[in-house]
Amino acid sequence: MSSGALCTVLGLVGCTAAPTPTASGSTDSTALVLAVPSEPANVHPLAGYGKNGAAQVYDGLLEHQADSGLRTALAVEMPTPSPDGKSWTVKLRGDVRFHDGSAFDGQDVVATYRALLDAAYDSPLRDRYSMITAITDVTPPPATTTTTVPPSSSSRAVPPPRTVPVGSTVRFDLSQPYAPFLDLLALGIVPSETLAQPGPVAELKPVGTGPYQVENWQRGTSLTLRANTSYFGGAPTVSKVTVEFVPDDDARVKRIKDGKLDSAALPPAQAKSFEQSDVFAVLRQRSAAVRAIQMPVGNAVTADAHIRLALNYAVNRKSMIDGPIAGHGIEAFTPLSPVLAEFYEPTAKFSYDVPTAKSLLDSGGWVTGSNGIRTKNGVPAQFVLAYPAGDTVARDLATSFAADADAVGVKVQTRVGAAATGEAAVIGSGDPFDPDLALYPLMRSADPKITTSLNAARAMTDPAQRVAEYRKLQRTYIEAPTMVVLVGLEHTYVLRRNWTGYQAVVDADSQDPTWGAWWNLSRWQPR
Repeated sequence: MSSGALCTVLGLVGCTAAPTPTASGSTDSTALVLAVPSEPANVHPLAGYGKNGAAQVYDGLLEHQADSGLRTALAVEMPTPSPDGKSWTVKLRGDVRFHDGSAFDGQDVVATYRALLDAAYDSPLRDRYSMITAITDVTPPPATTTTTVPPSSSSRAVPPPRTVPVGSTVRFDLSQPYAPFLDLLALGIVPSETLAQPGPVAELKPVGTGPYQVENWQRGTSLTLRANTSYFGGAPTVSKVTVEFVPDDDARVKRIKDGKLDSAALPPAQAKSFEQSDVFAVLRQRSAAVRAIQMPVGNAVTADAHIRLALNYAVNRKSMIDGPIAGHGIEAFTPLSPVLAEFYEPTAKFSYDVPTAKSLLDSGGWVTGSNGIRTKNGVPAQFVLAYPAGDTVARDLATSFAADADAVGVKVQTRVGAAATGEAAVIGSGDPFDPDLALYPLMRSADPKITTSLNAARAMTDPAQRVAEYRKLQRTYIEAPTMVVLVGLEHTYVLRRNWTGYQAVVDADSQDPTWGAWWNLSRWQPR
């Protein structure tokens, strides 16, 4: 095993090469510069920032751990459900302050969640939390109450074991039981005072309780975070973090090679060039991300059931893995990621079968013309496929898909940019914590049978019943697919070998600084 591979396996602990000068010019590795492909609309939880938790600037009532499980953060103990599963009671820590010095209590939790559900704030997460009907501060009369917070080797936010005062108590009431509700309690909490005047989330200030606070945000360029020295979990040793927003994959590679970055999210093919580096380690993480071709219903070609089914048989997923994603992924056939193994239905798949694809098109009335392009009732089997600028994986998947479609008489024209009305698009989806969180918004209006399964599964409290329902959903989906799912991705990152503390997690769909390789960077230490 190479030294680079060994360092990756050991989480960057035990590497013998001397630390190198960092991108910021720091000689003690207390500053780190990283780059991600996209910039958030706003660095605020109501804007969707850090919806998976570990947002660095904020803490939720709960937080996800490296194994995707949950533990307490601003809560002092795990929430308690009512017998019918329609309400949850949460006891809060009484020793936490926000970055502005104000004390954290139940009114902040109530204000945060009420604003999330208030149309005046126009939060993109509003629908995600639509099952909440009320949030109430139910703090009992004053009393001296304490609890002991257990230690955790994997948490970024929990201090050594000590007695912690219990503060307020809040209760969430739901319209119905919701199986993954606790995953939603990773939402960052903000001071109630900052939400006094309803308004668009784009205008809200980023004030949280987290290990870092926003020092400077140059929109379109970078975000600078500095350590919260009063953090209840202990001040981070890496005291300054600069997040650069670099949409173009090749540009991030160049900045690393020019010594201007300490870490970056990179596509597998570009990350491969650093595998023999003594300065950088390549980090490989499993991911819930799937890439698919969205087939709009407003287009006569992409809305045709025979076209959709045929193209699912026409695509060579194995070739896409070997090519566009350089072996860093797996075949995927439905929008439910294979990494959610418990819920994944292994029989719900399509073979690579060109003759079957052609037969389906023939039976659907799509006749091959003299130019090789099929037509039906005078409509040619052709459409435009858009993919995001700077995303080399999406570009190469689009190119590969177009070639496979052409082989069965369907002409696909690829172009860079956002999809216009009626155009197909390369899309990403996936959530590492629960299937409902990604599938419900993506598929709830796709097919009546699918919608019925989605609604049933999210309200089920019996784990075995939920598993059975999601597996049935996948079997239903492949009979009449609404999109063409291509591959499940493995995410890759590059990190300078100057720090210890990295822990692999199962990634979400995107690669951003609130999860992924940097989820626990507040606990990293210089080598």
